[in-house]
Amino acid sequence: MRQVVADNSFPNQRPADLPGEPQMPPELPTSEQRPPWRITRRRLLGAALGTALAAPVAGAAGYGYVREIEPDWVAVERIDLPLPRLHRAFEGYRIIQISDLHMDSWMTPDRLRDVVGRINALAPDLIAITGDFVTHQPIAPHLDGLVPELRRLAARDGVFGVLGNHDHWTDPTVVRAALRAAGVTELRNAARAIRRGDATLHLAGVDDHWVGAADLEPLLDRLPTDAGAILLAHEPDFAERSAPTGRFDLQLSGHSHGGQMNLPIIGAPILPPLGRKYPRGRYQIGAMIQYTNRGLGMVRPYGRFNCRPEITLLTLHATG
Repeated sequence: MRQVVADNSFPNQRPADLPGEPQMPPELPTSEQRPPWRITRRRLLGAALGTALAAPVAGAAGYGYVREIEPDWVAVERIDLPLPRLHRAFEGYRIIQISDLHMDSWMTPDRLRDVVGRINALAPDLIAITGDFVTHQPIAPHLDGLVPELRRLAARDGVFGVLGNHDHWTDPTVVRAALRAAGVTELRNAARAIRRGDATLHLAGVDDHWVGAADLEPLLDRLPTDAGAILLAHEPDFAERSAPTGRFDLQLSGHSHGGQMNLPIIGAPILPPLGRKYPRGRYQIGAMIQYTNRGLGMVRPYGRFNCRPEITLLTLHATG
């Protein structure tokens, strides 16, 4: 874990290679004025090195592992998190986080059904889904498989979610309707109070930051200051804005997929905007913990290496 100095500069653009979607104007400092998926000389050299290092496992076997084995090899990451403002009534509180389902031709209802079964077997108190339920149009056939499976999720205090950039780039109105039909409560720049007797734990969420829909300040104005608070935000680098407020003990995010391909020595050659500072796992940013889930689905090119899809089981501990 590392201490990070806050930097409130954020990109506000989308990949140019997605057909049929409007291009958003960049709002970047000069050093970031480049297409988000551009292959720089540094990345190209890194990719070449990664290719050389991966040569022994290349060929049919390596291709099969990257395309067929690891993407289906879902890991359950069990994380214990001490939160100083957590009331002792919530000691041992269990949150399941999943992210980036990306329902499409790869993430089928059968695959999602298996994930849901594994989640329910863990008996969580609450389930959080941090965006990107779909990938691209047409989404109607995929929502037909998404809704009944999400409806099967079971948690004592409910299932909550926020939208991601891909949800907005397709059709956020349709995605929101699907979530309502599935019994998922969207935290659209909003918060809910979870109670145990007289004790409270606040769960908040912001709409997608990349498309400019996150509205943090009004949310903070409405959020009581009497208890611990957890924030759901699709893009992990939103922590550069949320952590300095001092109001959140934990932010849960997805978006980066952990890079999907995590090569020896160089790590992930390509990461999306707003997923580059905190691409996977746990970080300490001032007094706030940031946790970035590697996601369950994928974007093209389909494949994972050293970056298994993830179900996160977070167990909270009161330290105050």
